[in-house]
Amino acid sequence: MSRYKILLADDEAEMLMLVSSYLEKAGYQTVTAEDGVAVLACWERLAFDLVILDIMMPKLDGFIVCQKLREVSNVPIIMLTAKGEELDRIHGLKIGADDYIVKPFSPKELVARVEALLRRSNDFRPQKQVLQIGDLLLDLEGHTAEVQGKRLNLTRKEFSLLEFFFNHKGQVFSREQLLDEVWGLESTGTLRTVDTHIKTLRIKLGATGNFIKTVWGVGYKFEV
Repeated sequence: MSRYKILLADDEAEMLMLVSSYLEKAGYQTVTAEDGVAVLACWERLAFDLVILDIMMPKLDGFIVCQKLREVSNVPIIMLTAKGEELDRIHGLKIGADDYIVKPFSPKELVARVEALLRRSNDFRPQKQVLQIGDLLLDLEGHTAEVQGKRLNLTRKEFSLLEFFFNHKGQVFSREQLLDEVWGLESTGTLRTVDTHIKTLRIKLGATGNFIKTVWGVGYKFEV
């Protein structure tokens, strides 16, 4: 299975099925969303290598979503829309889209453009920052984690928590300290939030989750 994960957004279910089918046949993993709010929710939960956006979506249109993504990421973005006027194309590219495809379109051409955009993105990407302990590997730039070559579906906060542990091996942290360091001083989370994320992270890591040790009466530490 491809290591690339694509977030696909369109308010037409048939369009989502069509594009998703072609992309998955080409070896990509896809996650779909039917409105702009759902796109941002997916983005918060998972890490993606490329985003395909329709413009005319409910709740938040594709232009707004593109701008919000550009505030936090350089992820490649393709606009796939029926709005083919020159002003719309120019606007989409100016706010951060990397490519603009007008419906109706050729699914095979879309797949080819996805491949080309990912290839260019990787060609100009700086050398990866990778942390590795045993079979556990963290790609800091791609915001992805793998165990024995298998990619884990970590949320952004789970990844941040794991990265923090990686960088502070052997150190014991209280729940309060983890909440401050990983969630931030202004977080609305609780100490229970820390426990819940660590429990889920251990499950996703499988046997490697044993690296996260509970220090009774104190907190947690990452010990290899």
